[in-house]
Amino acid sequence: MEKSRIAAWELKDNIGILSIDNRPQNYLTEPDFLDLLKLKEWTADETLKGIIITGKGRHFSAGADYANLKQLSKDPGLLFSKMTRGKKILNYLDDIEVPTIAAIRGACFGGGLEIALACHIRVCSQNALFAFPETNLNLLPGLGGTVRLPEKLPFSTALQILLSGGIVSAEKALEIRLADHLVPSRQVYNFSLSLMKKMVDNRPIEVIRSVVRALNNSRRMSAREAMEEETRMFCELAVKILDNE
Repeated sequence: MEKSRIAAWELKDNIGILSIDNRPQNYLTEPDFLDLLKLKEWTADETLKGIIITGKGRHFSAGADYANLKQLSKDPGLLFSKMTRGKKILNYLDDIEVPTIAAIRGACFGGGLEIALACHIRVCSQNALFAFPETNLNLLPGLGGTVRLPEKLPFSTALQILLSGGIVSAEKALEIRLADHLVPSRQVYNFSLSLMKKMVDNRPIEVIRSVVRALNNSRRMSAREAMEEETRMFCELAVKILDNE
């Protein structure tokens, strides 16, 4: 197992496990909670087929450490720099070309929820709680939450969650599609691992990466451009794989 600040990384059966480890609440001590270069090094492994992000102990992450954030705010330049670096970490996870699953137990608040939203799939326990409490502090999410939340939910639902600052239960999260799966607390990690293996086991890495890249293209390119790229990747795989059978 390797570590960077409050994050730990382990590769098991071609699946990367990225753990937030600052128990008990797994607060993000700083917006740039791990070193991006280290994350890129970890995920550069050519055998990597998927990533599961989880929190050590009872909680996924209760978000920012308010005392540290208050201290950072005394230096606006440093605060902006760290927020920018934190956003680059989540953008990197959002762009990575392997499936990502957030395995969520307990609190998933603020920056923790922003990490979860940067994943493709969110598996949560029955005791999971979701919130963007920033407006209760007269702030707003700063690591992409205002962009990624309305990508997943209707605008009106996202607006209510953000402005109310209230807590969303696991059942409600599943109902509004903030979460994709709801399982008993003790089964969150094993369910996530099983789900990942169903997607990637016995799949060539180039196929996995091509599928995720094509889906990313559908979000970021025009429909015409995404379809052209889809055709190009299909032909590339056909020549490489089918021609060798």
